[in-house]
Amino acid sequence: MVARAAREIAPGMVVNLGIGLPTQVVDHLPAGFPVCLHTENGMAGIGPTLPAAEADRNLIDAGGAYVSPIPGSAYFDSAVSFALVRSGRLDLTMLGAFEVAETGDLANWKIPGRFSPGAGGAIELAQKARRVVVLTTHTDRKGNPKLLARCTLPLTATAHVARIFTDLAVVDITPGGFALRELARGITAREVQEATGAPLALPAGDIPTF
Repeated sequence: MVARAAREIAPGMVVNLGIGLPTQVVDHLPAGFPVCLHTENGMAGIGPTLPAAEADRNLIDAGGAYVSPIPGSAYFDSAVSFALVRSGRLDLTMLGAFEVAETGDLANWKIPGRFSPGAGGAIELAQKARRVVVLTTHTDRKGNPKLLARCTLPLTATAHVARIFTDLAVVDITPGGFALRELARGITAREVQEATGAPLALPAGDIPTF
């Protein structure tokens, strides 16, 4: 799933990798790939993650993982970081999710009754990036669908998600709802349909795998 999501990034993009699965994308990019990775805690130009013994303890991503600098890396405070976000300079943001609706609504910051550190940067990232994609498991730990007709949790953003990468499939948000684009190896379209809490449009002909 993460390796497939990494192929969504085109050369020359400015990309934010959100907390959770998205932060792993950096380790699936080819060496020297021409992309500017942004983290909202104050860095642009991020290289692969490092073990603690090799890392500069001052360089972390939004999820707290140690990251490496690359030629041209820049460091700045939160005000500058979010100015980059709010001014629409991100070509792509990759976010985790608790739920995604068939309309492109995203819920990824709070589950009522559970501790939450706050909305963080997710709300602005989801609303201001030119393209928003989600990396998440297709179902939660209890087997309940995360892809739904309507979100049941507090929303992060409405109608902004364009594509979802899960452990089962690649699913696009279209005017007609969820549309299956690719399948994980060994997974059938029927299995994806059964794990999705809303209608799922299937392509004609063979479905590519990843």
